Amino acid sequence: MRPAIAQYYPGDSLMHRLDPRAKFVAVSALALALFVRDSFLGLAVYAAAAALAYAISGVPVRWFWRAFKPLLWLVGLTFLAQVVFARGTPFFSFWFVHLSWSGIELAAFLSLRLVVLVLAGSVLTLTTTPIALTDGLAWLGRPLRRIKVPTDELALMVTIALRFIPTLLVELDTIMRAQRARGADFRSGGLRERARALVPVLIPLFVLSFRRADDLALAMEARCYQPGIVRTRLHPLRAGRADVLLLVVTAAVIAAGLLV
Repeated sequence: MRPAIAQYYPGDSLMHRLDPRAKFVAVSALALALFVRDSFLGLAVYAAAAALAYAISGVPVRWFWRAFKPLLWLVGLTFLAQVVFARGTPFFSFWFVHLSWSGIELAAFLSLRLVVLVLAGSVLTLTTTPIALTDGLAWLGRPLRRIKVPTDELALMVTIALRFIPTLLVELDTIMRAQRARGADFRSGGLRERARALVPVLIPLFVLSFRRADDLALAMEARCYQPGIVRTRLHPLRAGRADVLLLVVTAAVIAAGLLV
């Protein structure tokens, strides 16, 4: 199967065996630290930690690259927007474009921060099954039940959304290949022509999406799923020493990134 965003990679590494709650807390804390610290040294510390976690997971690098490749436009757009519109003493100006060294530095920092954020999130989604992720999110959201927040349903929605991302990308690739085999051209012409060429792709994609959603709803009803009902777990979550060690190491990494 072709790798896609938020797709689970089967394995038996240390990262795969960790409790999903510990991994979610660690990744969330690291993501928050990424937005608090605005230093290249701090970013380097967090990038090294995320890269080490990815290496421990045993997931091939090409798996991450193929999943990250569709997001390159977002990184490029972030870099371009900051280069063009960031404030600073310009060394080159043309119409509304004002290039400055401070703008280039800020653009590089924000782009790299986005890459590190995606890498850290990929460690979570690639090493955690959708069911385990749902159970972990539901457990972490238990305190919100006291104020009538449907945490189980919200966790299920997040997991289904993550699960549907790779499915829809595979369907999109299949439809585009089928359209190319019939003579469709998505690269030539202007912006209007390219937009029109995508219409035969988007319509079948929406139809398949609604069909899959309907099949999922029927499957959940067949299994007697009812919102608001407390459900038992076939595999209860159990945290161990490795999970505690993960949280301690994450706290140390965040502290190191804030102090450098």
